[in-house]
Order: sequence, then C-alpha cells, then structure tokens
Amino acid sequence: MISAATQGSVLPSWLDPEQLIEAFGSYAVIGVAVIIFAECGLLIGFFLPGDSLLFTAGLFVARDYIDQPLWVVCIIICSAAIAGNATGYWIGARAGPALLRRSESRLFKQEYVDKTFAFFERYGNRAIVLGRFVPIVRTFITVLAGVGGMSFRRFITYSAIGGVLWGAGVTVLGFYLGQIAFVRNNIEVMLIVIVLVSVVPIGIELLRTRSHGRSRDERYDEPHERQHLIAEDIRDD
Repeated sequence: MISAATQGSVLPSWLDPEQLIEAFGSYAVIGVAVIIFAECGLLIGFFLPGDSLLFTAGLFVARDYIDQPLWVVCIIICSAAIAGNATGYWIGARAGPALLRRSESRLFKQEYVDKTFAFFERYGNRAIVLGRFVPIVRTFITVLAGVGGMSFRRFITYSAIGGVLWGAGVTVLGFYLGQIAFVRNNIEVMLIVIVLVSVVPIGIELLRTRSHGRSRDERYDEPHERQHLIAEDIRDD
C-alpha cells in the first residue's frame, strides 16, 4: 500500500510503524494496542516506537486503512496504555526493589533509571502524566512508582490522565494531520519529526540541569539507597 514511503526508513523494518501496522492487517488496532501495552508496562518494551506508532495509527484511520472509527481506536489504545501502566506498577511493587539493588541489569540500566528519577525529583506525582511523553521514561516511571510505594489509587488516577492525553492525543493528531496532503505524501519526514519532538523534554531537562549547575544525588549511586530516595520524591509532591 505505502511501501514506497517506508524505503530508507531510519528505523529497522520490524520497528517501522507503517510496516508494523501493515503486517498486522485486519488486526492492526489490536497489534498497536499490544505494542503500547508492552512499552508502557513491560521493561522489555522501552525501545518500542510508541509516539510514531500512535501518530501513524491515527494517520491510517484517516486514510481508511484501519476500518475502525477514530473513537474506537482511541479507547482501545488508551485502555492498553493504562493497563500497561498498572502492570508496570505491579512489577515495581513486586520485583522492583530486587532490580534496584543490582548495579546493572540487561534491561534495568542505571542510566534509564536516572532519567526517570530526575522526573520524579522535579515533578513528583505529576511525573506519571508528564513522563508519558518521554521515551524510555514512560516505561520505567511506572515501575519506580511501584518501587516507591505510591498509592495505587493516586497512581492509577495520574496514569489514566496521562494515558488519555498521550494515547488519544497523539492518535488524534495523526488523524487530522493525515488529512493534509503534505503529511500524507511525506509520512517518513513526519515520523522523523515525531521522534525528534519526543526527545525534546529530555534535552530541555539536560540543559536546565547544566545551566543551574545541578548535580545528581550521590546517594543514588548506592543501590540500597535508591528505593528510599524514590519513595521520598513520590511522597514529597
């Protein structure tokens, strides 16, 4: 259908949003939902193309490649995002402390945890909402909420708000922009833009940290201190 547009993609073919949705065929919405669930709740999903996948899903709805109406697609995606977060919270509550006691693990790398920790340090509970829009952070922040003992009721409230703003928001954006001829004819360019925009929050935070001369809490280098620090940031919001 649009194979020409995917040639020369910056992503591997198995991560290219267009090719993924095409491969799912009539089960495209379910396939997208599974990927969103994995990215939001499973540690192995941190590398998945959530933002660009949502945008592409909305664009495909506009082009009638996905048969379901936009509102149905948004409900399914938002439900998957919220369910993924609940799963991530459960993983953090059950297995998180053991993971944090390890200096490094194949998936739970300290650099990923550091980025997420910085979000909690600055935004507290609101990080659950804001973290939705930052790659990697949106995967690990739910686990750290479980590790820090955040109230599940509070967590699921913030999670639902973030899930709707991100899941439905980016999908709807893709739907309406997909009706513009330039976007339809330059989808590869648009996906690159989405990827770049998604990393802007990380860049801003790094610049802000440098300009204010802030340094990371050295106690966070001690595995046995990490859980206590995370819990403090969650409760201090």
